[in-house]
Amino acid sequence: MLRVAVPNKGSLSEEAGTMLREAGYQVRATSKRLVHRDSDNGIEFFYLRPRDIAIYVGRGLIDLGITGRDLLLESGAEAKECLPLGFARSRFHYAGPEGAFHEITELDGLTVATSYPTLVERDLAQRGLSARVIKLDGAVEVSIELGVADAIADVVETGTTLRMAGLQTFGDPILHSEAVVIINRQRTSAAATFLRRLESVMVARDYVLVDYDIAAEHLAEATALTPGFESPTVSALHDSDWYAVRTMVAACDVHKIMDQLHAVGARAILVTNIGACRI
Repeated sequence: MLRVAVPNKGSLSEEAGTMLREAGYQVRATSKRLVHRDSDNGIEFFYLRPRDIAIYVGRGLIDLGITGRDLLLESGAEAKECLPLGFARSRFHYAGPEGAFHEITELDGLTVATSYPTLVERDLAQRGLSARVIKLDGAVEVSIELGVADAIADVVETGTTLRMAGLQTFGDPILHSEAVVIINRQRTSAAATFLRRLESVMVARDYVLVDYDIAAEHLAEATALTPGFESPTVSALHDSDWYAVRTMVAACDVHKIMDQLHAVGARAILVTNIGACRI
């Protein structure tokens, strides 16, 4: 039975649970449950602290895990990223009092507080800087006001928390992070199936199905706008001068494409969300 670690709480947990359900898996019904077996799909879910997941996977105790890229790199575990999942996106940044810093090189000889000391020490070393790094478990923003550090390094999503503390980011991001699937062992057929299912959910979220009718004289022009993957499905209608076309279109482009299709004569243009898709 395939063993998969899932974050036990927070936004990572909620979005991972949603994706797993969309992929056809049975997940836990209550947040108090730490282990859930989906016998129908031959999989066992272990709900663990996001920071611990890479350690379990790295030691081979768990086959696969869902965690953040930042947490994987911070852990130093012998696990590797095998599939980015496209949610829980964030940036890992240096920040300091508003107007105090402009370049990361200004940190040389100063003190930086962070919950990710491994990532920060590695980044500073690569830049040839000798800043002192202090590890804190959370709420690093207040460390500057309390005189513990000169600057911080932390995960930034919207930046609201930093602004409320009178801080601003400076320099390029240390890291762009998101939720990822990590693995230790060589992929088994069960692991490959799990990954394909998650990939199918991501494709379904990124694409929609478009159906429309088009006159024969404009068919080539319309299908050039909607080529699909291999090619669109084209069916003759009862009226021999018209065809029905079905194709997949990127969801972010669908309204623009609908405008273009209508302009070349397409009618009865319908858009349908996709529940799951494998390509």
